[in-house]
Amino acid sequence: MITRLSSTKFLLMFFIWWLAGVQPAKAKILLPDFFSDNMVLQQKMNDAIWGWSNPNANVIVRVSWNAQTFVATANAKGKWKMFIPAPVAGGPYTLDIKDADSHVQLKNVLSGEVWFCSGQSNMEMPLKGYPGQPVGGSQDAIARSTNSRIHLLRVEKAMSSIPLDNLKGSWTECNAETAALISAVGYSFGKYLQDVLHVPVGIIHSNWGGTRIECWMSEDTLQTFPFVDLSVISRDKNPSLTPALLYNAMVAPLVGYGMRGCIWYQGESNRFEPKQYAQLMPAMISSWRTKWAIGDFPFYFVQIAPFFYWNESNNAAFLREAQLHTSLNTKNTGMAVTIDIGSEMSVHPGEKFLVGKRLAYWALSKDYGMKTLTCSGPVYKKMKTNKDTIKLYFDFASDGLASADTLLTGFEMAAADQVFYPANAKISSGNEILVWNEHLDKPVAVRYAWRNWVVGTLYNTEGLPASSFRTDDWDK
Repeated sequence: MITRLSSTKFLLMFFIWWLAGVQPAKAKILLPDFFSDNMVLQQKMNDAIWGWSNPNANVIVRVSWNAQTFVATANAKGKWKMFIPAPVAGGPYTLDIKDADSHVQLKNVLSGEVWFCSGQSNMEMPLKGYPGQPVGGSQDAIARSTNSRIHLLRVEKAMSSIPLDNLKGSWTECNAETAALISAVGYSFGKYLQDVLHVPVGIIHSNWGGTRIECWMSEDTLQTFPFVDLSVISRDKNPSLTPALLYNAMVAPLVGYGMRGCIWYQGESNRFEPKQYAQLMPAMISSWRTKWAIGDFPFYFVQIAPFFYWNESNNAAFLREAQLHTSLNTKNTGMAVTIDIGSEMSVHPGEKFLVGKRLAYWALSKDYGMKTLTCSGPVYKKMKTNKDTIKLYFDFASDGLASADTLLTGFEMAAADQVFYPANAKISSGNEILVWNEHLDKPVAVRYAWRNWVVGTLYNTEGLPASSFRTDDWDK
C-alpha cells in the first residue's frame, strides 16, 4: 500500500517529535496522491516527480522502460524532487521509488499526452449529464468508454485559504464506471485525441460549478488587480466567490506536473464584469504558465454559449467578446466557439462532444502537426462603408464563408446615434459579407449575434462558426 500524507502533516509530526525529545522512527516515502498507479507521464518531457522522505535521505527512482535510475537528496525538511525524461508514448511501465528504509512501486504507468481540464459547471458537467440536463450521446459513449489507453484523474472538490501540496484524487483507467463521472467536455477532448493520435492520453479534471475566475487564480496574481477583494480569502466560506480558494486546493498541488497543456470552460459567473474578465483571464493564463515552469504551454478554452439569462440589459455578448480578445491577443491560446449550439433555456447545453472536438482541432493543428486542419471559425478583421452598406472582411476563411441557412441572420446595424436595427446580410464573395438596412442611411457599425440568446448562422467552409462580434467600441 502506498502511504500518502501532505507535507504539512509530515513536518508537523517531526516538530512534535522534536519538542518531545523523541527520536522519530524512520519515515516511509510519501507521495502526493496524483503520483499513483495508472498515472500518465507527459511523453518526451523531463517530468517532475516529488515527495517526502527522511531529512537528507537519498531517494532513488528506477524506471522500467530502460532500467535507468535517478537520485535525489531530500532537504532538511524531507522534501525531494527530481526530473525524469519520459519516453515516447507507450507503456504500461513501473516506477520503483526507494530510500534506505522504504519502497513504493507505481504500476500501470503510461507515457503519453497529458491535459489539465478546469472551469465551472459546463466543464464539470459529467458524461452522464446533470439531473434533467442530458449530454447528447452520453449512453453510447459510456457504453463504449472502456479504454486502457485513456487514464483519468478526477480531483475531488476542496478549498483552502493557503496553497496546499496535496489533493484527493488518484489515476484510474477509463471505463464505464469512471467515465460516467468525468467531465463530458474533457472526456470527449481526450477521446478524440486518442482516436486520432493512437497514443495514451491522460486527462486531469479539476472543476467546480458556479465559480468565478478569481477562485482559480493565485493570491499573488490577484494582488495586481485593485478591483479584487482579497480580504475575503481568510473567510474560507463560499467556494464560488472567494478569490484563490480553489487555486490553493485544486490547482496548486499539481503545479509542476508534466503536461502538454490546458483546456478551460468558464465565464458565466463573470458575465456582469466583462472588462475585468478581459484583464483577469490573460493574467491567469500567464500565471499558470509561470508557476508550471514548462514554457508557454497551449491553453485552449470554450466561449460561453448563448442562453436566455432573463435580463438582456446584462448582455453576455460582452463577456464572449472578452474571451475572443483573449484568444486573439494571448500567445498560444485558442477558442472553441459555441454560438451555434447553445440552449435557450439551459445554461448547460448538451452538445458537449462537439465542444470537445472543436477544442481538439486546436490541439491537433497547433501541437500535433496537423497544419492543414482548420481550428478556428471566421474572425472579423475589418470593415468598409459605402453609402448605405457595410462590407465586412474575415480571417480564418481562406476557403470562403458559409451559412447554416439560405439567409444569414443575427446582424444589426447602427448609424452615429448608436441605435441598432436588424440588418440584412449576404456573403458577397470569398471571405466578405455585405450588410445593409434599406431604412438606415449612413450606417457606421455592425454587430453579429450580439444578444444573450441567439443561434449563430455564420461559418467558414470547414463548418466552424464565427464568434459574436462588433465593429464598434461603444459601451452599450
